Amino acid sequence: MLIANRGEVVARVARAARELGIAPVGVVSEADRSAAWARELEEVVCLGPAAARQSYLRREAVLQAALQTRCTALHPGWGFLAEDPLFAALCEQHGVTFVGPSPRVMLVMGRKAAAKATMRAAGVPVIPGSAGLLSSAEEALRVAAEVGYPVILKADAGGGGRGMRRCEDERGLRRAFAEASAEAEAAFGSGALYLEKYLEGGRHVEVQVLGDRYGAAVHLYERDCSVQRNHQKLVEESPCPLLESQERERLGALAAEAARRIGYAGAGTIEFLRSGDGSLCFMEMNTRLQVEHPVTEMVTGLDIVALQLQVAAGVPLPFTQRDLRLDGHAIECRVNAEDPQAGFRPSPGRLETFELPRGPGPGRVRIDTHLRAGEVVPPHYDSLIAKVIAHGRTREEAIDTLSGALRAARIEGVRTTIGLHLGILASAAFRSGAYDTRAIPGRPLAAGDR
Repeated sequence: MLIANRGEVVARVARAARELGIAPVGVVSEADRSAAWARELEEVVCLGPAAARQSYLRREAVLQAALQTRCTALHPGWGFLAEDPLFAALCEQHGVTFVGPSPRVMLVMGRKAAAKATMRAAGVPVIPGSAGLLSSAEEALRVAAEVGYPVILKADAGGGGRGMRRCEDERGLRRAFAEASAEAEAAFGSGALYLEKYLEGGRHVEVQVLGDRYGAAVHLYERDCSVQRNHQKLVEESPCPLLESQERERLGALAAEAARRIGYAGAGTIEFLRSGDGSLCFMEMNTRLQVEHPVTEMVTGLDIVALQLQVAAGVPLPFTQRDLRLDGHAIECRVNAEDPQAGFRPSPGRLETFELPRGPGPGRVRIDTHLRAGEVVPPHYDSLIAKVIAHGRTREEAIDTLSGALRAARIEGVRTTIGLHLGILASAAFRSGAYDTRAIPGRPLAAGDR
């Protein structure tokens, strides 16, 4: 099986593949030729220069690498080509099993306006806004007048905050429409936008779903991903501390039923915004493995990547919803090579020291990384260097365990976000759960943060 990605996700998927007796094959850019994670693969094909558009994003080159190394399956990981329906269709046309949903489902759910319409038809509540794509700024103004300001413009084909603009009034919406459309066109090849009511003080709650090719689907409970900066997640946890058990089961059942109705096969995430009054509305669906999947694995005892591979091979889900239970609480911090004191500027460089001990307890710690001391964090890609995940019998125990593990870490040669994470975990806002997506708990709102 070819893993069409780089870095930490390659190490994670390769581990699951080997446990199932599958030989992992990979691709690299010229910048990643000597990376430790690449040396752990059975075979490696170089795709081209460091720039992603000249290497990891070249559909035909990635598929050719799979064919020439005799792969019968391809795992896209996250990012790059993971949610590209054209690439998934290309794989299937050449007899390579794409580990993920069908190109049709990926296409529908990848376009945000179509995804909202699909979820609305499946009985899932959605955020008030435009019924479909906006044809002009004038249409955006009409919809905004109906739902009320503030509103938010979003790119139909995008994510990660690009092509997204919050608008407080008519003047701001007129100005932002052209800006957001141009940014979306540059980032995703489509300038199409839709509009939603901006819900103040929301919490980002996502449900992990898993379906097979025979119509079965389950939920693996939810994650709270509300600690963010510019729509990029910093801390994730499961279960969401705000949800009561009945609300949790109701939300999970709703997500699983939606996955069944659209014929979803594989691992995916249905994302909701929980407003201040407790109502939950659909935002989008990620049709791939999530960076934060270890949080769910820690509280369910499941290997989501192994289940992805089995579903892709035509194996039915080995359990039903009744077989699944939550066990304790888990929290993940993404340790990035960034400088929070300098506007989260990337900090590439050589890892002179890289020690991530599992800490003193009282709970368990898992560390997912692809790096070793002496390796270089390149400037060309995502700045993630490790994920530190802690599990405890309670949320408090998980927080204390994660804090101990982060305090014991020693990383020299690059700046990291560990200090920021320790501040978040120690803050009264995070410990009490009294926070939302508008600010990072324990950190004054700085220029560029939102």
